[in-house]
Amino acid sequence: MEAELTTQQPLSRLNVFSGRGMQMRTFQLTWLTFFFCFFGWFGIAPLMPLVREQLHLDKGQVGNIVIASVSATILARLLMGKLCDTIGPRKAYTWLLVVGAIPVMLIGLSNSYESFLLFRFCIGIIGASFVITQFHTSMMFAPGVVGTANAVAGGWGNLGGGIANLAMPLVAAAFVSLGFVDKANSWRYAMVVPGVLLLVMATLYYRYTQDTPRGNYTDIDRERAERKEGTFGIALRDYRTWLLALAYGACFGIEITIDNVAATYFVDNYKASLILAGALAGIFGGMNVFARALGGIVADRAGRAYGIQGKWLLLSGVLVLEGIGIVFFSMAPSLTLAITAMLFFALFLKMANGTTYSIVPFVNRQAIGSVSGIVGAGGNLGAMLVGFLFKSKEISYSTAFLYIGLGVAAVGGVVLLVRAFAAKREAAEAPAMALAA
Repeated sequence: MEAELTTQQPLSRLNVFSGRGMQMRTFQLTWLTFFFCFFGWFGIAPLMPLVREQLHLDKGQVGNIVIASVSATILARLLMGKLCDTIGPRKAYTWLLVVGAIPVMLIGLSNSYESFLLFRFCIGIIGASFVITQFHTSMMFAPGVVGTANAVAGGWGNLGGGIANLAMPLVAAAFVSLGFVDKANSWRYAMVVPGVLLLVMATLYYRYTQDTPRGNYTDIDRERAERKEGTFGIALRDYRTWLLALAYGACFGIEITIDNVAATYFVDNYKASLILAGALAGIFGGMNVFARALGGIVADRAGRAYGIQGKWLLLSGVLVLEGIGIVFFSMAPSLTLAITAMLFFALFLKMANGTTYSIVPFVNRQAIGSVSGIVGAGGNLGAMLVGFLFKSKEISYSTAFLYIGLGVAAVGGVVLLVRAFAAKREAAEAPAMALAA
């Protein structure tokens, strides 16, 4: 039975403790589904020390696996952005969950570097869930609060990566303690758990959400009339789409890279145990509980006070601070200082995530899905590119983080310069923003 249709308007207020009404029910299911997508996407990351030992992987092969984990997401996000504009987020999300669950559950069948690499690549399609999450939330909330809603949904969903780092070593240990498997093979059994959860969420999402406050795409005419074949081209022709994609590569791209390598980094550089390293990586992800939402909240306030330019200036500032924090993280001589630096840059990184997607809905209302897809793909492209630093045998993980920090700060400067150049021209277009709505 499909979700019952309602004919309501986008909400102008976000009450995160409410599940009443189609808008809030969709919001709650959207971020929760995204949470489990992230959990499945990065479920194997804290178990990589076990995989590395059993499959005899070298540093270059581990680097290739990190790159593969985010590569498929690039194309998947572009596709899902377009599908949101055409078939609607409800069906797009359902299909993504069903298809994505398969490699998550089957990665445990890997017995070689090549087969593991292939499964890790396929799992990456789940990362396209972010685009659907942001699109669906944008449909349910009014312009004055959409930045906050997007940031909360994205942040709470991204938390799944942090919880995976914390929980998956415990899940693997539980299978060992129950006598199902030895420690070396525990990662194989553990990955079945997130795969099953994805199938559960596919059922719930299809039954209890709808595409827009007015109804599903198949049941109303307005959205069908608006779903032009040219939405992707519209998004591509707007320089703001590309600037946001660059910024997102410098924040979210770095986030998912750290989700992939943090546990291994803490094990290798600071001799942490597998469970401790997973917990520390989980702290990084756990900051999504509030930090990404904080970026959206501050961005919405900056938008109401200073217009769209206020949001862009905020984005530039948090990117620069993120970059500075990563530089300090790369040079931390002790575990305590590394954790301190991580908390600092994680705050601004996740705020940058939230700020980026507080701007996305205002680029072009008729092509939100395509804009979201391109910007989201930019995040994964950034992760793929920096992944080559961690693959290199000549560059240590610490040096890689140093280069990343400098690059992120430079991107913050580029955002500032480009927006300063365009500010006069867009000032004349500001009334169309209607940020005070």
